[in-house]
Amino acid sequence: MQSSDKGKSVSDRVSSHGARPSDFVVNSVSQHRRRGSSSGLDNECHYQLIDRPNFDSNQPGDSTPDGATAAQIVRSRALYTPEERKRRDESPWTVVQGVLAPVQFLIFLVSLVLVVRFLLTGEGLLAATVSIVVKTIALYVIMVTGAIWERVVFGRYLFARAFFWEDVFSILVLFLHTAYLVALALAIDPREQMFIALAAYAAYVVNATQFVLKLRAARREQAAASPTSDLREASL
Repeated sequence: MQSSDKGKSVSDRVSSHGARPSDFVVNSVSQHRRRGSSSGLDNECHYQLIDRPNFDSNQPGDSTPDGATAAQIVRSRALYTPEERKRRDESPWTVVQGVLAPVQFLIFLVSLVLVVRFLLTGEGLLAATVSIVVKTIALYVIMVTGAIWERVVFGRYLFARAFFWEDVFSILVLFLHTAYLVALALAIDPREQMFIALAAYAAYVVNATQFVLKLRAARREQAAASPTSDLREASL
């Protein structure tokens, strides 16, 4: 600090540099106690003013340190790019996914009732077993068609940026359903088979919730991008 800054408060020092206090970080460099000083000063604090990058301005063309503009950052955080949204809307696989998802959920509900019934009463083993196998087949079909859909829309079969964590959890769901089929083939205790199925179903519910939330986010994004679209979709 220059000698002219002595005696000024930190806020005064910041103001004298022609900037707002919020544009600086006051960093305490050292603090020590002087005892026996003839000047009578007990404490002395040295401060260093460090420039804080100003990202408050979002003017067109402003860029971050890595050179990306604000508009590019917004686009990179969007669920779909305009090109991806166009491919999604034109792909027949979008319709296939829209049909298979609720069908699989209905199969899940029926199977869940049959599995719980068997665990509580010991009755209906065959019905519960068949329902789990049907649910697993439905899962395989929607996984294959979903991978094709991602390839059409995003250019890769799995782990596209927009659905990365959904796909990661889908692999866990697939693994647990397959584990049930292995347990069935090995003829382990039926109750243990049902508990494996319940674990698979619990994972499926979490994964389905992920996709529902992502669908709602996509609808809100599309409604915001197209003011003339039906805004009621955003409230679903």
